[in-house]
Amino acid sequence: MTIVVFGSINLDLVVEVPHLPVRGETVVGNRFFSATGGKAANQAVAVAKLGVPVYSIGRVGSDNFGKVLLENLQKAGVDTRGVTIDPDTHSGVASIVIDEYGDNAIACAAGANNLVREQELSDFQALLPQAKVILMELGIPLATVMEALKRAQDSNCTIILDPAPVKSKLPDEIYQMVDIITPNEIEASQLVGFTVDGITTARQAAFFLHQMGAKTVIITLGSQGAFCSTGEESYWVRPIPVKAIDTVAAGDAFNGALAVALAEGKSLKEAIQWGNVAGALTVTKRGAQSSLPHKESFLQLLAQQKENN
Repeated sequence: MTIVVFGSINLDLVVEVPHLPVRGETVVGNRFFSATGGKAANQAVAVAKLGVPVYSIGRVGSDNFGKVLLENLQKAGVDTRGVTIDPDTHSGVASIVIDEYGDNAIACAAGANNLVREQELSDFQALLPQAKVILMELGIPLATVMEALKRAQDSNCTIILDPAPVKSKLPDEIYQMVDIITPNEIEASQLVGFTVDGITTARQAAFFLHQMGAKTVIITLGSQGAFCSTGEESYWVRPIPVKAIDTVAAGDAFNGALAVALAEGKSLKEAIQWGNVAGALTVTKRGAQSSLPHKESFLQLLAQQKENN
């Protein structure tokens, strides 16, 4: 049982601020730190920390950031043989500001992520026969994502797409080539063109995405839990109440745990609960990969939720 994660690898440069700046405003921060990140890298680490073999496919620069990023993935237990080291560009960087409520704003310089092409596609294709679940996102060129999805069509993998960073208009073909799409409420809003802010609007958004060709839609709603629609049935999975300190990587934790549960043969509804548990634990700590839960704490909270339900 192997999970393959294909996408962006970044170094996060984080400033904690009293409130998120508005246009033209300079806000003096309280603390700065750097952390390894990138949506695909975060998801790979989320899977590895839950004890499942995982491969990362992507690209970093040959700079010091790239060295740190690779070392951290390897330390977490991620197989990085599919990560190309590019001598001609810088590694991806994300500049993140986080307010006292845990909300954040992010700006990225994609760097090496923009050059993910044939080499990585070849490495990805070679892993398809042993992969159980594929996790993909949009932090690499859309053409590369499209080609990877095409190559994965004849595999027996479950394909999960986290449509972030969101592109307001995705080709219909993308929706048709993935098994599960997992936008958060902001991403869902951008994809469908109206505000998604709760269960009712999530249901409407899911219907819209089904019309575009999506098979299963899971919309994560933060403190409101998650809404799922398969086209045949829909349901809400209740949230796990926690005090949020930092919401960075919560969605990545959700996707990683969702993939692990599906790889282990869990039902979709149970897999979403796994995602909620991982996301809840992640927001109680600062940072991206450093906040992702280890198997022991994850299983403990999961067991508590089963007892409560």
